[in-house]
Amino acid sequence: FRGLTLTIPRGCITAILGVSGCGKTTLMRLIGGQLKPERGSVMAYGERVHELDRKSLFRLRRKMGLMPQRSGLFSDLSVYENIAFPMRELTDLPEPIIRDLVLMKLYAVGLEGAAQKLPSELSGGQKQRVAIARALFNRPELLLCDEPTGNLDSATGHEVIEFFKELNQKDGVTLMIVTHERRMSTIAQRVITMRDGAIVE
Repeated sequence: FRGLTLTIPRGCITAILGVSGCGKTTLMRLIGGQLKPERGSVMAYGERVHELDRKSLFRLRRKMGLMPQRSGLFSDLSVYENIAFPMRELTDLPEPIIRDLVLMKLYAVGLEGAAQKLPSELSGGQKQRVAIARALFNRPELLLCDEPTGNLDSATGHEVIEFFKELNQKDGVTLMIVTHERRMSTIAQRVITMRDGAIVE
């Protein structure tokens, strides 16, 4: 990055636009604490992300949901197991509660009948909705989305975009969406364009 200064306002949808290789995914990884900056600082909820120890970083990440490129689902696990996975890893919830939460999340994204299916049995849009359900397991305040419509046709992409809009308007979720697609800017209150590691607009 070259002199990049950026603020993601709470309660807004912010779209980060730019071609592949401009730094969008790296920016998201810095915010999530997967990478540390060589210089400068990354702040989230009043804390310096890159200075947190492992325990504090996990605590901060509970406020965040991550939707990686191409859904990031485990191909050999059912839809149910994909959504239950972070709940088992990051909480001490008993199985009956996890089951109820998984079914609630599937209902919220319109896939209540898909619990036992494998990702290979789903359409592109359905996979993205499962990824959204998994990212929302802990009701995050901030949802980080990496190219969420990049490999979807226009109709399915529109469906995912409308779901993001609903998440923001009804539940107040802050969304940061990195994408090369201009159509994502139609729902964003703030649009930032990057090129070669810098903000150009």
